[in-house]
Order: sequence, then structure tokens, then C-alpha cells
Amino acid sequence: SKFEVTQAQYEFVTGNNPAHHKNCPDCPAEEVSWNDAQAFIVKLNEMAHLKYRLPNEAEWEYAACGGAKSKGYVYSGSNDLEKAGWYNGNSATASHPVGEKQANELGLFDMSGNVAEWCSDWYSGNYYAHSTTNNPQGPAGGKERVVRGGSWDFIADYCRNSYRLWNGPAYKNNYTGFRLVRDK
Repeated sequence: SKFEVTQAQYEFVTGNNPAHHKNCPDCPAEEVSWNDAQAFIVKLNEMAHLKYRLPNEAEWEYAACGGAKSKGYVYSGSNDLEKAGWYNGNSATASHPVGEKQANELGLFDMSGNVAEWCSDWYSGNYYAHSTTNNPQGPAGGKERVVRGGSWDFIADYCRNSYRLWNGPAYKNNYTGFRLVRDK
């Protein structure tokens, strides 16, 4: 998706808005666990008669880096985080409406800030040292799910395209949301 799922979209599909930073329908949905994101996707797919899902970690990083159009930036679309994303140095301790910072080479917004994003993969600290280099799918199981991208609450180093996080699938906080991939 061009943007993270917004509070308005989340509320339209689920009937509620769990966000801590409310009264901002164009801000990213947050206070959403991985499990909540999956439930949203099931409802959205039923409503839209399409197939949406979370990106896997490899897809997320490829997209954040600009895909085949990549210019090798540290952050998504820039080496200057002030231009690319909302983080603890410019966010005034809150998320912001999606799409206010510059897009990356693929026209995607907020991949290095605003809210961190759930991926479909289970987390393993050393998985990529032992995986295939062509479209790795992540480990078959685990206890935590992958979270990628920066957040309004993170320092700049944690907003780099390569930075990896993880949380349990039931965990939620006010700096993690998600974006969607549409399968054909």
C-alpha cells in the first residue's frame, strides 16, 4: 500500500478505533496487535472480495529500499530522515497524517517513520544468515512477529531500512501499525 492503514480505514472495517492518538482519521491506525491486523484483513477481504495480507519481511524491506529503483538510501526515500519520516526528533511525540513526508522511489510513504509496521513473518535473530537470498519467507514458527520501519517515538538509527524489531502477536502499543499488500 502507498500508505499505512489509517484510523479511518481501520474504524470503517472493524467498527472501532483503538488508537491512542485519536481525533486524527488520516493518522495511522495504532494500538493494533499482529492478531488485530489479521482480523482486520479477514474482514476487509470479505468486504472487498479481494485478497489483502501483511507483507513478509523481505517484501517490506525491498519496498522500503525502493525496489529496482533503489538509490541506496539509509531511510526510505532519502538519507535525510527529516524529509523521509516522523521520528522522535521531529514528531512532537505523536503520529501524523499519512503521506506528509516525501515518498520513496516507489511512491510509498512513511516506511521510515510515523508508526512501525507489522510483517507476516515470525522473527528469528539469525534467520537471514541461513536463508535463501532470493525472496526469503521467514522461519516456519516462533514466538514473536517481525516489526519493521521507524516510528514517531524512535531515534533515527531505529528508522533505517535495515533495522529489525519484534513483538509477540498479541502485543500492541501506540507506535506500531501496519500496511497492506494486495495479492492478485
